[in-house]
Amino acid sequence: MEKKSLVTPILYAIFGLFGMFFITVVILFVILLTGKIYYVALIITSAIVLYVFNVLTLFHFFKTKKRKRMFCAIAGVAILVSAISPIQHEYKNRIPTVGAEVNTYEFEPFTNSHGVSILDEQATMQLRDNLPKMDGATALYPLYASFVEATYPKNYYSPYDSEVMVNTTPDAYSNLFNGKVDMIFAAAPSEAQKKTAEQKDLDLKMTPIGREAFVFFVNQKNPIDGLAIEQIKAIYSGRVTNWKEVGGKDNAIRAFQRPADSGSQTALEHLMRTTPIMDAPLEDVATGMGGIINEVSKYKNYNNAIGYTFRFYSTEMVKNNQIKLLEIEGVAPTKETIRSGTYPITAEFYIVTAGTENPNVEKLIEWVLSPQGQGLVEKVGYVPISE
Repeated sequence: MEKKSLVTPILYAIFGLFGMFFITVVILFVILLTGKIYYVALIITSAIVLYVFNVLTLFHFFKTKKRKRMFCAIAGVAILVSAISPIQHEYKNRIPTVGAEVNTYEFEPFTNSHGVSILDEQATMQLRDNLPKMDGATALYPLYASFVEATYPKNYYSPYDSEVMVNTTPDAYSNLFNGKVDMIFAAAPSEAQKKTAEQKDLDLKMTPIGREAFVFFVNQKNPIDGLAIEQIKAIYSGRVTNWKEVGGKDNAIRAFQRPADSGSQTALEHLMRTTPIMDAPLEDVATGMGGIINEVSKYKNYNNAIGYTFRFYSTEMVKNNQIKLLEIEGVAPTKETIRSGTYPITAEFYIVTAGTENPNVEKLIEWVLSPQGQGLVEKVGYVPISE
């Protein structure tokens, strides 16, 4: 009789195992599709705990309170340990980033967007055909979208698939080098980008059209309001690692960087000159189907973080009131200090070409450098190259 009485719970246990396995695999598949692989350990642990609980219940293991408490304690510890990683990731995900908040469609030309600046009069140059194909940095999209609205025929120009695209600086340079566009609006190329152009035997022409401030920012709660250039170099070389070393609180510095060949990373390299830059903080980034890539960590607005970008992008596009721009050498980054040259870290931005045969490219460049074009640079919010 005892053997027969065991048959039923054993069969239930076997069927339960297959059922739990199937459900767990489905849940894991969904999790991997979303890229949240840090939940895998918690899901597997929870499935095992639930299955073991059911099996022990079938075999009447929990006859005493002591056994129940023992099982709950072991199961609780196992689930708690496996939950550490998801809790850490979700906490980090709740900390706001800087740089991912911009909706480029808000600056698309001919959409009655408030992000595009409009001339008070008709542009002196109007293009009808052979439209130059352009690309550029996100920070400059409001500017060249305004040029397009002033000089191009009214049409739908998708930011990602048209004559007027917007991508990251590395992608814009790549599109220029591969002949996909005639011109790009960007910061000066990095050394690696210059080398690529040389290898492709391309003659890069860089036409400055405006000036901008390279800025550093911290969490709004950080008591530091400004830094000297030498202090920035010390931070980004790794020689200074605590805010108390530059007049702040006793807190380790999280010095975020940008991906290689981006406009702001190139600007940092120019600022550092011969001072070596410490390795950028990296993170494992989950992709669809559970793949992992290793990339430069995005800026997270921790209380002890520091990052960098360009003034217009941070003040007019991102508009993040939880960060503050630092004074550099006692000077705040404003249009006035850029214009006067008192802000110490300014850089020109360019229309970059690589030997295009489109005759309208030069016409457009000439118009951008004209009083009307430079006036539009001012109206958008940048400092024109010529006053």
